[in-house]
Amino acid sequence: MEYRIRDAGAEDLDALQEMEEACFSLPWTREQLCGQLPDEQHEFLVAEAENGDMLGYIGMMAVLDEGYISNVAAAPSARRRGIGRALLKEMLRRAETRRLAFVTLEVRESNEGAIALYAGEGFSVVGRRRNYYEHPREDALLMTKFFS
Repeated sequence: MEYRIRDAGAEDLDALQEMEEACFSLPWTREQLCGQLPDEQHEFLVAEAENGDMLGYIGMMAVLDEGYISNVAAAPSARRRGIGRALLKEMLRRAETRRLAFVTLEVRESNEGAIALYAGEGFSVVGRRRNYYEHPREDALLMTKFFS
């Protein structure tokens, strides 16, 4: 599958919201997604197929020298094709360019695929947020990658 990774823009909001609704039990609103679009504090990337279909996205907010990944999503039809890993790698490259000390994220404790993906890119479990997720109620693992 051929695709490219690029910065998200306002023209992507409809597709982003559609993917949110397909991937998450409590999807972000269009307004929340709009607040994540690239600026001095935010990075937001999409993976786009040759035909223009959105295949996935990742967002990150940088505060001082800290990075916080907000969401990582791959379209259900595009999963297990390396898109999430490619998006994560590009975001980590950008985090290093920004000279961040670390990048952190939360992941459902039952999401074994995502946990394996993050661990494979150097993240480790540093904590737990009890009952962080709803629908279903579940703990989040806090995973962090430190840059040396």
